[in-house]
Amino acid sequence: MPAIPFDRRTLIRSAAWGCGGFALSSALPAWARSGTPGLAGPMATISGEDIALSIGHAMIGIGGREGHAVGINGATPGPVIRLKEGQRVRLAVTNTLAEESSIHWHGLLVPFQMDGVAGVSFPGIKAGQAFTYEFPVRQSGTYWYHSHSGMQEAMGMYGAIVIDPAGPDPARYDREHVILLADWSFTHPHELLRKLKAQGGYFNMQKQTLSDLLAGKEQSASERRMWAKMRMDPTDISDVTGSTYHYLVNGHDCTANWTGLFTPGERVRLRIINASAMTNFNVRIPGLPMTVVAADGQNVQPVETDEFQIGIAETYDVIVQPSADMAYGFIAEAIDRSGQVRATLAPRLGMVAPIPVIRERPLLTMKDMGMGEVDMSGGGHSGHGAAAPAADPMPGMDMSGSGDMSGMDMSGGSMNMRDPSVAPQVKLGPGVATLSPMPMDRTGERPTGLEKVDHRVLTYHDLRSLAPNADTRTPSREIDLHLTANMERYMWSFDGEKFSENTEPIPFRHMERVRVNLINDTMMPHPIHLHGHFFELVTGNPGHHPMKHTVNVLPGGKVSFDLTADGLGDWAFHCHMLLHMMSGMFRVVTVRHEEDAA
Repeated sequence: MPAIPFDRRTLIRSAAWGCGGFALSSALPAWARSGTPGLAGPMATISGEDIALSIGHAMIGIGGREGHAVGINGATPGPVIRLKEGQRVRLAVTNTLAEESSIHWHGLLVPFQMDGVAGVSFPGIKAGQAFTYEFPVRQSGTYWYHSHSGMQEAMGMYGAIVIDPAGPDPARYDREHVILLADWSFTHPHELLRKLKAQGGYFNMQKQTLSDLLAGKEQSASERRMWAKMRMDPTDISDVTGSTYHYLVNGHDCTANWTGLFTPGERVRLRIINASAMTNFNVRIPGLPMTVVAADGQNVQPVETDEFQIGIAETYDVIVQPSADMAYGFIAEAIDRSGQVRATLAPRLGMVAPIPVIRERPLLTMKDMGMGEVDMSGGGHSGHGAAAPAADPMPGMDMSGSGDMSGMDMSGGSMNMRDPSVAPQVKLGPGVATLSPMPMDRTGERPTGLEKVDHRVLTYHDLRSLAPNADTRTPSREIDLHLTANMERYMWSFDGEKFSENTEPIPFRHMERVRVNLINDTMMPHPIHLHGHFFELVTGNPGHHPMKHTVNVLPGGKVSFDLTADGLGDWAFHCHMLLHMMSGMFRVVTVRHEEDAA
């Protein structure tokens, strides 16, 4: 046979087409074995008023390899914790590690002392010690738990939480499956971070090539010159990619083929949780529409779609109704298209759904720099329906790479995109490479990588809360908060200050109503999570704004949410990309009675 030339992109895409082509793992997580051919027993579920959890070392097996993990009760992922709205629960957690640990109950409304963020809401669980979390269960829905200490979350310390409602569930279904998405690397997360600090695009194996240019694909030569002058890369979509990550469903890769059973005609509820450290996923089930019934555990008015993007730490509940006696593929594709994972929904064990060819990786555009309607891709799609008409890339501006773009200093051969007048509160320094000159609300747009697909795509604008929003007051004030970075040097922050440089909390008065505007001055999406609260995502559906605890802010975009500060105490507020949070994109929010705040 003739030799077949492989460049780096072809190699990684070939691996992604076959989900890595890994051999069947010899050691699979205990609770995730339900429905997997050759493995017996349902996934581990624990419930009741008194629950014992042990944090410790575990082993994970993927693709014929075994590696060290940090698990719960001997497994990664940990057991599903099933609770009932209105009950009280005591969770006795023992830390058997030789280092400090913690558990955060992501999305649960708990007293701040029980929130589980070491150094913010409690001292942490020291090596060899125990801590009992105790709180009333005030809500229902799909949530999850994870470590909030060091890099343990990326090493496998996470699990699902399902809370059944006290009354009838508004979503009717016959069967359910928990779908816990994750990314896993056999390289220690501290080493991943070290490599990124040494070279920001270290794991990006999908850079544009000369052959792309010669073939007339993707960007033109003038467009590429302009990006080079800005020292930016339109393929820099994910920091850590499928070049090192294995993508998992319930601890299984494609070959292990986690399988969820159904009887044709049943309404099946999928409780989908993104427990990844660094990966946003695009989720679809080819040939099977999904009806979204909850977001972040909160009920929404049912909306049917064919695909959605789930940011890190978000949850979506969907209802599917497979009618045929066949296997359907549940596909979670990394947004940079560097890899994917396929699970199977089937009427019988042993059935295997096909693995689709991974789609072409997307390119960032000028809009992702916060330049308004600018689209260097030559067109795109927006919203939930059909494609939007193509727009001129930058009307009235010279895109040859030799002109002067408004607000940008082209002197010295590079663009200065740090006009302080657009964000006077941002502390400029080496950690701020860009400021978005024209950030816009992108909550009604298709998210990264789904702009051009020919089927329905969920947007935040499609989400409407099932119950009317409880607080109808107009916010008494607004806060702008900029998401800032120097991606080349791997520095991440809020308003130009990383957490180690700014210990001043963001203060709120108890029960005040505040509008918070998140402005993304970087070219990556950021899933921003506020502990201890739900907020109303401002999407143009007044009275029925979706209630969220995590919102994914698109590159160059602006997201507004209205917050009723009803949770007294100190709360973490951070990007849920673990390496971004560890590098400084983290703040503390305080909620005090007015007399205490004074």
